[in-house]
Amino acid sequence: MSAEDKDIPEIELFTDGGAEPNPGKGGFGTILKHKGRQKEFFGGYELTTNNRMELMAVIYGLEKIKTKAKVTVYSDSKYVVDGIVKGWAENWERNNWIKPKGNLVLNKDLWERLLDVIDKHVVTFNWVKGHAGHLENERCDYLANLGIHSDHKVKDDGYLEYLENIEYYQVQKIEKEGDLCRKCNTPTVKKSPKKRKIKQNQNYYYEYYLYCPNCRAMYMVEDAKRDLPDNNSLF
Repeated sequence: MSAEDKDIPEIELFTDGGAEPNPGKGGFGTILKHKGRQKEFFGGYELTTNNRMELMAVIYGLEKIKTKAKVTVYSDSKYVVDGIVKGWAENWERNNWIKPKGNLVLNKDLWERLLDVIDKHVVTFNWVKGHAGHLENERCDYLANLGIHSDHKVKDDGYLEYLENIEYYQVQKIEKEGDLCRKCNTPTVKKSPKKRKIKQNQNYYYEYYLYCPNCRAMYMVEDAKRDLPDNNSLF
Protein backbone atom coordinates (compact mmCIF):
# COMPACT_ATOMS: atom_id res chain seq x y z
CA MET A 1 0.00 0.00 0.00
CA SER A 2 1.31 3.45 -0.89
CA ALA A 3 1.63 6.27 1.64
CA GLU A 4 -1.41 8.03 0.20
CA ASP A 5 -3.51 4.88 0.75
CA LYS A 6 -2.88 4.79 4.51
CA ASP A 7 -5.57 7.35 5.25
CA ILE A 8 -8.33 5.84 3.13
CA PRO A 9 -11.33 4.26 4.92
CA GLU A 10 -11.16 0.62 5.94
CA ILE A 11 -14.24 -1.43 5.10
CA GLU A 12 -15.17 -5.07 5.65
CA LEU A 13 -17.22 -6.79 2.95
CA PHE A 14 -19.02 -10.07 3.69
CA THR A 15 -20.70 -11.98 0.87
CA ASP A 16 -22.59 -15.11 -0.07
CA GLY A 17 -24.57 -16.32 -3.06
CA GLY A 18 -26.30 -19.37 -4.42
CA ALA A 19 -28.86 -20.89 -6.75
CA GLU A 20 -31.69 -23.38 -6.16
CA PRO A 21 -31.26 -25.67 -8.01
CA ASN A 22 -27.94 -25.00 -9.71
CA PRO A 23 -28.60 -23.59 -12.31
CA GLY A 24 -31.87 -22.17 -11.09
CA LYS A 25 -33.32 -19.27 -9.13
CA GLY A 26 -30.44 -17.31 -7.65
CA GLY A 27 -29.67 -14.76 -5.01
CA PHE A 28 -26.82 -12.98 -3.28
CA GLY A 29 -26.32 -11.31 0.08
CA THR A 30 -23.82 -8.59 0.91
CA ILE A 31 -22.83 -6.83 4.14
CA LEU A 32 -20.65 -3.71 4.33
CA LYS A 33 -19.13 -2.72 7.69
CA HIS A 34 -17.39 0.56 8.47
CA LYS A 35 -16.73 2.16 11.87
CA GLY A 36 -19.38 0.14 13.62
CA ARG A 37 -22.03 0.82 11.00
CA GLN A 38 -23.45 -1.93 8.84
CA LYS A 39 -25.39 -1.96 5.57
CA GLU A 40 -27.06 -5.02 4.07
CA PHE A 41 -28.05 -5.73 0.48
CA PHE A 42 -29.55 -8.64 -1.44
CA GLY A 43 -30.73 -9.37 -4.95
CA GLY A 44 -32.47 -12.17 -6.82
CA TYR A 45 -32.25 -13.60 -10.34
CA GLU A 46 -34.65 -15.75 -12.33
CA LEU A 47 -32.05 -18.14 -13.75
CA THR A 48 -28.37 -18.22 -12.84
CA THR A 49 -25.70 -20.33 -11.09
CA ASN A 50 -24.03 -20.58 -7.69
CA ASN A 51 -20.73 -19.23 -8.98
CA ARG A 52 -22.32 -16.26 -10.69
CA MET A 53 -24.13 -15.31 -7.50
CA GLU A 54 -20.94 -15.64 -5.45
CA LEU A 55 -19.22 -13.29 -7.89
CA MET A 56 -22.18 -10.93 -7.97
CA ALA A 57 -22.22 -10.63 -4.18
CA VAL A 58 -18.64 -9.33 -4.16
CA ILE A 59 -19.13 -7.09 -7.20
CA TYR A 60 -22.28 -5.53 -5.78
CA GLY A 61 -20.61 -4.74 -2.48
CA LEU A 62 -17.52 -3.21 -4.05
CA GLU A 63 -19.58 -1.14 -6.48
CA LYS A 64 -21.53 0.30 -3.53
CA ILE A 65 -18.30 1.87 -2.22
CA LYS A 66 -18.10 5.22 -3.97
CA THR A 67 -14.70 6.42 -2.72
CA LYS A 68 -11.38 4.59 -2.75
CA ALA A 69 -11.16 2.31 0.27
CA LYS A 70 -9.15 -0.46 1.81
CA VAL A 71 -11.59 -3.36 1.55
CA THR A 72 -11.27 -6.76 3.20
CA VAL A 73 -13.54 -9.27 1.49
CA TYR A 74 -14.80 -12.40 3.23
CA SER A 75 -16.33 -15.08 0.99
CA ASP A 76 -16.99 -18.81 1.39
CA SER A 77 -16.44 -19.32 -2.35
CA LYS A 78 -13.10 -20.88 -3.27
CA TYR A 79 -13.99 -20.15 -6.88
CA VAL A 80 -14.06 -16.41 -6.22
CA VAL A 81 -11.24 -16.16 -3.69
CA ASP A 82 -8.80 -18.39 -5.58
CA GLY A 83 -9.73 -16.70 -8.85
CA ILE A 84 -8.29 -13.45 -7.49
CA VAL A 85 -5.69 -14.55 -4.92
CA LYS A 86 -4.09 -17.16 -7.19
CA GLY A 87 -4.14 -14.84 -10.17
CA TRP A 88 -6.42 -16.96 -12.34
CA ALA A 89 -8.63 -14.06 -13.42
CA GLU A 90 -5.68 -11.86 -14.38
CA ASN A 91 -4.17 -14.71 -16.40
CA TRP A 92 -7.48 -15.33 -18.15
CA GLU A 93 -7.69 -11.65 -19.02
CA ARG A 94 -4.14 -11.67 -20.43
CA ASN A 95 -5.05 -14.68 -22.58
CA ASN A 96 -8.21 -13.07 -23.97
CA TRP A 97 -10.38 -15.18 -21.65
CA ILE A 98 -9.31 -18.44 -23.26
CA LYS A 99 -8.07 -21.29 -21.07
CA PRO A 100 -4.96 -23.32 -22.01
CA LYS A 101 -7.04 -26.15 -23.49
CA GLY A 102 -8.89 -23.70 -25.69
CA ASN A 103 -12.28 -23.38 -24.00
CA LEU A 104 -13.61 -19.96 -23.08
CA VAL A 105 -13.65 -18.83 -19.46
CA LEU A 106 -17.08 -19.10 -17.88
CA ASN A 107 -18.60 -15.98 -16.33
CA LYS A 108 -16.25 -13.74 -18.28
CA ASP A 109 -18.64 -10.80 -17.95
CA LEU A 110 -18.57 -10.92 -14.15
CA TRP A 111 -14.84 -11.57 -13.86
CA GLU A 112 -14.20 -8.50 -16.05
CA ARG A 113 -16.52 -6.45 -13.89
CA LEU A 114 -14.86 -7.69 -10.70
CA LEU A 115 -11.33 -6.91 -11.91
CA ASP A 116 -12.47 -3.45 -12.97
CA VAL A 117 -13.95 -2.54 -9.59
CA ILE A 118 -11.02 -4.06 -7.68
CA ASP A 119 -8.72 -1.60 -9.47
CA LYS A 120 -10.60 1.26 -7.81
CA HIS A 121 -9.78 0.10 -4.28
CA VAL A 122 -7.15 -1.70 -2.21
CA VAL A 123 -8.75 -5.13 -1.85
CA THR A 124 -7.78 -8.21 0.15
CA PHE A 125 -9.66 -11.51 -0.19
CA ASN A 126 -10.19 -14.03 2.59
CA TRP A 127 -11.91 -17.39 2.43
CA VAL A 128 -14.24 -18.40 5.28
CA LYS A 129 -15.87 -21.77 5.77
CA GLY A 130 -19.54 -21.64 4.91
CA HIS A 131 -22.30 -22.80 7.27
CA ALA A 132 -19.82 -23.01 10.14
CA GLY A 133 -21.27 -20.46 12.51
CA HIS A 134 -19.48 -17.41 11.09
CA LEU A 135 -21.90 -14.63 12.10
CA GLU A 136 -21.71 -12.44 9.00
CA ASN A 137 -21.49 -15.39 6.61
CA GLU A 138 -24.65 -16.86 8.09
CA ARG A 139 -26.36 -13.50 7.73
CA CYS A 140 -25.26 -13.23 4.10
CA ASP A 141 -26.64 -16.72 3.48
CA TYR A 142 -29.96 -15.55 4.92
CA LEU A 143 -29.91 -12.46 2.68
CA ALA A 144 -29.07 -14.58 -0.39
CA ASN A 145 -32.10 -16.75 0.34
CA LEU A 146 -34.24 -13.63 0.52
CA GLY A 147 -33.03 -12.91 -3.01
CA ILE A 148 -33.74 -16.44 -4.21
CA HIS A 149 -37.32 -16.29 -2.91
CA SER A 150 -37.95 -12.67 -3.82
CA ASP A 151 -40.95 -11.75 -5.95
CA HIS A 152 -38.83 -9.20 -7.80
CA LYS A 153 -36.11 -11.33 -9.36
CA VAL A 154 -34.44 -9.98 -12.50
CA LYS A 155 -32.90 -11.63 -15.54
CA ASP A 156 -29.23 -12.59 -15.49
CA ASP A 157 -28.40 -11.37 -18.99
CA GLY A 158 -24.85 -12.73 -18.83
CA TYR A 159 -26.03 -16.25 -18.10
CA LEU A 160 -28.73 -16.08 -20.75
CA GLU A 161 -26.12 -15.01 -23.30
CA TYR A 162 -24.00 -18.00 -22.28
CA LEU A 163 -26.94 -20.36 -22.85
CA GLU A 164 -27.53 -18.88 -26.30
CA ASN A 165 -23.87 -19.35 -27.28
CA ILE A 166 -22.97 -22.41 -25.26
CA GLU A 167 -21.19 -24.09 -28.18
CA TYR A 168 -18.59 -21.31 -28.21
CA TYR A 169 -17.64 -22.15 -24.63
CA GLN A 170 -16.62 -25.67 -25.60
CA VAL A 171 -13.09 -26.63 -26.61
CA GLN A 172 -12.53 -25.72 -30.24
CA LYS A 173 -10.49 -28.60 -31.63
CA ILE A 174 -7.47 -27.91 -33.80
CA GLU A 175 -6.95 -30.89 -36.08
CA LYS A 176 -5.32 -29.78 -39.32
CA GLU A 177 -2.99 -27.17 -40.72
CA GLY A 178 -4.81 -23.90 -41.22
CA ASP A 179 -7.15 -24.30 -38.26
CA LEU A 180 -7.23 -21.06 -36.29
CA CYS A 181 -5.18 -20.72 -33.11
CA ARG A 182 -7.44 -20.70 -30.05
CA LYS A 183 -5.54 -17.81 -28.51
CA CYS A 184 -5.16 -15.34 -31.39
CA ASN A 185 -7.11 -16.73 -34.39
CA THR A 186 -4.01 -17.01 -36.58
CA PRO A 187 -3.92 -19.95 -39.04
CA THR A 188 -1.70 -22.73 -37.72
CA VAL A 189 1.14 -24.35 -39.67
CA LYS A 190 2.61 -27.84 -39.52
CA LYS A 191 6.04 -28.24 -37.92
CA SER A 192 8.24 -31.23 -37.09
CA PRO A 193 9.84 -31.37 -33.65
CA LYS A 194 13.62 -31.02 -33.54
CA LYS A 195 13.75 -33.43 -30.62
CA ARG A 196 11.16 -35.98 -29.62
CA LYS A 197 10.65 -36.33 -25.89
CA ILE A 198 9.32 -39.75 -24.94
CA LYS A 199 7.92 -40.31 -21.48
CA GLN A 200 8.68 -43.52 -19.62
CA ASN A 201 6.44 -46.39 -20.77
CA GLN A 202 5.11 -44.25 -23.64
CA ASN A 203 4.59 -46.30 -26.80
CA TYR A 204 3.92 -43.51 -29.27
CA TYR A 205 5.36 -40.22 -30.53
CA TYR A 206 4.15 -37.22 -32.55
CA GLU A 207 5.51 -36.96 -36.07
CA TYR A 208 4.53 -33.30 -36.25
CA TYR A 209 2.56 -30.64 -34.39
CA LEU A 210 0.55 -27.57 -35.36
CA TYR A 211 2.15 -24.24 -34.55
CA CYS A 212 0.89 -20.66 -34.38
CA PRO A 213 3.43 -18.34 -36.04
CA ASN A 214 1.94 -15.36 -34.22
CA CYS A 215 1.69 -16.29 -30.52
CA ARG A 216 3.82 -19.49 -30.79
CA ALA A 217 1.19 -21.77 -29.31
CA MET A 218 1.72 -25.49 -30.01
CA TYR A 219 -0.98 -28.09 -30.58
CA MET A 220 -0.46 -31.85 -30.55
CA VAL A 221 -2.97 -33.53 -32.87
CA GLU A 222 -4.23 -37.08 -32.98
CA ASP A 223 -3.46 -37.54 -36.70
CA ALA A 224 0.22 -36.94 -35.96
CA LYS A 225 0.47 -39.73 -33.41
CA ARG A 226 2.63 -42.69 -34.45
CA ASP A 227 3.42 -45.99 -32.77
CA LEU A 228 6.90 -46.13 -31.32
CA PRO A 229 9.07 -48.94 -32.78
CA ASP A 230 10.13 -51.56 -30.29
CA ASN A 231 13.80 -50.87 -30.90
CA ASN A 232 13.39 -47.06 -30.73
CA SER A 233 15.28 -46.90 -34.04
CA LEU A 234 13.85 -43.49 -34.84
CA PHE A 235 15.72 -41.87 -32.01
